[in-house]
Amino acid sequence: MRRTMVLLSASLITLTATAASAQNATPRNLILFVPDGLRARIVTPQTAPAMADIRDKGVNFRNSHSLFPTFTTANASAMATGHYLGDTGDFSNTIYTGYSSVPAGDTVVPFLENDAVLGDVDEHFNGDYLNEETILKMARAQGFSTAAIGKLGPTLIFDHTDRGKNTIVIDDSTGGKTGVPLSDEIKDALTKANLPLTTPSRGDNANAGDAKTPGTTVANVAQQAYMADVASKVVLPMFKARNKPFVLVFWSRDPDGSQHNTGDSLNTITPGINGPTSMAGIKNADNNLAQLRKALDDLGLAANTNIIVSADHGFSTISKESKTSPSAKISYDDTPKDFLPMGFLAIDLSKALNLPLFDPNDKNTRVADNAHPKAGNGVLGQDPAKPDLVVATNGGSDLIYLPNKDKKLADRTIKALLEQDYVSGLFVDDKLGRFPGTLPMSQLNLKGNAVTPNPSIVVNFRSWSSGCEEPTNCSVQIADTVLRQGQGMHGSFSRGDTLNFMAAIGPDFKSGYVDPLPVSNADVGMTIAQLLHLRGTGNGGLMGRVISEALPNGIVPKTADGTVTSKPAANGLQTVLKFQRVLSTRYFDVAGFPGRTLGLDAEGGKQKTAGK
Repeated sequence: MRRTMVLLSASLITLTATAASAQNATPRNLILFVPDGLRARIVTPQTAPAMADIRDKGVNFRNSHSLFPTFTTANASAMATGHYLGDTGDFSNTIYTGYSSVPAGDTVVPFLENDAVLGDVDEHFNGDYLNEETILKMARAQGFSTAAIGKLGPTLIFDHTDRGKNTIVIDDSTGGKTGVPLSDEIKDALTKANLPLTTPSRGDNANAGDAKTPGTTVANVAQQAYMADVASKVVLPMFKARNKPFVLVFWSRDPDGSQHNTGDSLNTITPGINGPTSMAGIKNADNNLAQLRKALDDLGLAANTNIIVSADHGFSTISKESKTSPSAKISYDDTPKDFLPMGFLAIDLSKALNLPLFDPNDKNTRVADNAHPKAGNGVLGQDPAKPDLVVATNGGSDLIYLPNKDKKLADRTIKALLEQDYVSGLFVDDKLGRFPGTLPMSQLNLKGNAVTPNPSIVVNFRSWSSGCEEPTNCSVQIADTVLRQGQGMHGSFSRGDTLNFMAAIGPDFKSGYVDPLPVSNADVGMTIAQLLHLRGTGNGGLMGRVISEALPNGIVPKTADGTVTSKPAANGLQTVLKFQRVLSTRYFDVAGFPGRTLGLDAEGGKQKTAGK
């Protein structure tokens, strides 16, 4: 059956390709604009006029999906390759690599939003940790001019193996020791445009504050103004002068950066990520998009350029409250009383499993009883160099790795997790077997052809609505992070995190079309490849689809809904996954324990708690 569905998808892609080729024998230009962390329903003509204009005049993807875990580098890998995470191996922003990454601080759990770290991880995984070709790599091989500008980490991912040799890469690190080198051509062009060769810092926008001091109250204006100037005043004119088609990826750190570090709501749920700082971040990203569109108009490129806008994920306000966590009952110097500390999952598992906890971000130092790991990550076992269990902390969900593939330890770990009120859904590596209360990772397309180590357990944290007309605009989630209650995070299986903003406009898209079908960030990569007539090799088979219904004369396929429910655990908890399907392509709406995930209601409207 699976093979039949894949063949049907291939046939659909072929038919769509024929239609697209008939419409346009010569590839157009393409801009992919990524407003990091932009919630789909927060966009209005008042909050983000440029994005609302594209959505309302072009294609409105109302049924959009970020891939779970809903993190930045994970979804960058999907957009860049058209593949799900089981193929790309970029399971979250922080992963376990199985070796100690020196550029990441000599740790086995590197944070991937770093150019040097990406280079190091590439080197250790056969020169390409994603194990799939990216759209910029394929495009430049076909003679396109290519550039990636924006936020550190995801920007480079779109042509990470090239590292600036052919594709122009400008991010936070440009001009610094770990930045991707600039060519003489781009240096000269920047100088002529009176733009510096070093990217400005984020300034106060990078201020996250602490438990007693609010974070930032300003958007990332100066840094992104520089990047928008580079794109509009240097790169686009350069591409026009070359007189050949181009692909530009512009990854706007805002609103993500402003929502993460917001100082509007210290230690309180409201206004959370709906305060003035977050809204300024949304408007900042919108201004960047408007500047790019004006440059296209001024250069005479608009009529031949397709624009896709796709956020990597939605966003939620952080909660640090738990009634069951042992870690919340300990007093810490940097954590309010009764709040969850950073690294609560590692601490709680250390106690439940009676395994020593070491800090992989502090030279594997033993974590004291009244302390927490510096970055939240943890290695558990008698020997930190040969851990029994590794926790990669990320935010609205965490990854657990069992390097020894110990099934008994997996069972004990799962039983411990099922007792915590902050957990909402567990997904387990298929190779470890089936466990009551959990679903296999293959159900989420997390088992594929990845070359990086596969997580053993993915832990989704609880989420709910703080109360507003559109619940996905005021989603709240438990988050394992250095950030504080009231600031912003993502990564969960809440519909608030999976519902990302998506829209498109241009000569190869329908006008004024509202797409009711489910679409995802993996579809973005596949559709871009289709529009540019690119053909990748494809090592894995977990791929998105061409969004044919959004193209003139494109096929409108049928869709279906589905639900997968685990067997109940001893305490009655069941992991439930709700998804949609277009032929063989699956779209994951929400998952977790009913009543503990926003968008996944409990029977009778009551939320289940641990142990009941």
